[in-house]
Amino acid sequence: MIAELDGVVSSILNSYEDVGGINHLDGPNLPSRDQVQQIIADLQALVFPGFQEEGAHRWSELRYSVAESLNRVCRYLIPETQRSICFRRRMEGDPSCEHMTETEELDSSHQEAERVTYELLAGLPDIRRRLRLDVDAAFAGDPASKSREEVILSYPGIEAIMVHRIAHELWKRNIPLLPRMMSEYVHGRTGIDIHPGATIGDSFFIDHATGVVIGETTIIGNNVKIYQGVTLGALSVRKEEANVKRHPTIENGVTIYAGATILGGQTVIGANSIIGGNMWITSSVPPGSTVYNRPADFVLKSRDRKQIPDFQI
Repeated sequence: MIAELDGVVSSILNSYEDVGGINHLDGPNLPSRDQVQQIIADLQALVFPGFQEEGAHRWSELRYSVAESLNRVCRYLIPETQRSICFRRRMEGDPSCEHMTETEELDSSHQEAERVTYELLAGLPDIRRRLRLDVDAAFAGDPASKSREEVILSYPGIEAIMVHRIAHELWKRNIPLLPRMMSEYVHGRTGIDIHPGATIGDSFFIDHATGVVIGETTIIGNNVKIYQGVTLGALSVRKEEANVKRHPTIENGVTIYAGATILGGQTVIGANSIIGGNMWITSSVPPGSTVYNRPADFVLKSRDRKQIPDFQI
């Protein structure tokens, strides 16, 4: 059996050389999924203190709790950001790296990682302000919500937009890998797929949420509400269009109902428009429009095949 296993070992090692798909053996490793999940949990605790932990907070102890959480985020986020930066530099063939020793390169990437981490953490008060507007939008926009606390604790749309607002800050600072890992983690938890490159305004509400897809170059204004199954996508998935705007622009005050699909980088949904359910839109809509399918009349019959009078939809 041992001899047979030795042959399997050799064939697997050969596949590493032939196929690839292995973490960096001779350089900095790639970011860790487990660490990314821990970073998200700690950032959630800073954004909504007391909502993610079992214990209640006292104001007299809050400074120490915040300081502890910030230190823990730094301890995890700086190394993971540094690994992402090293990956980016190698992928881009950064010529400055060719003239650095490994120690110098790691020192340089560490300095950048510290700067990015500090900027993200310094921006948390503004992220919290914007998330409060998102919570207010959810509370006001859903008659079923009974309190803002219920919204924070249980609405998947709030969890998804919270992680997006954090990941987007890393994306803006040209950090690879980490933002996508964050967005895909919350995608798996909530069924909401928001690319970290998407630009999303204030007071954003995703109702019910499951199956929502928001592409990389999407621009969403303020006070926008969308329902489950909405896709804000691209007309083309050709690789050569990776660096152009491929996804739609949704202006302020738009409501998009369940199952609607809006595609294309030149497609603009004008302010204060309403897009009905299951619409397929690939061209712009003027401000103040209402777009919906007009269902054909149909007849409802009872089980004994008798027509039920005065029924149509």
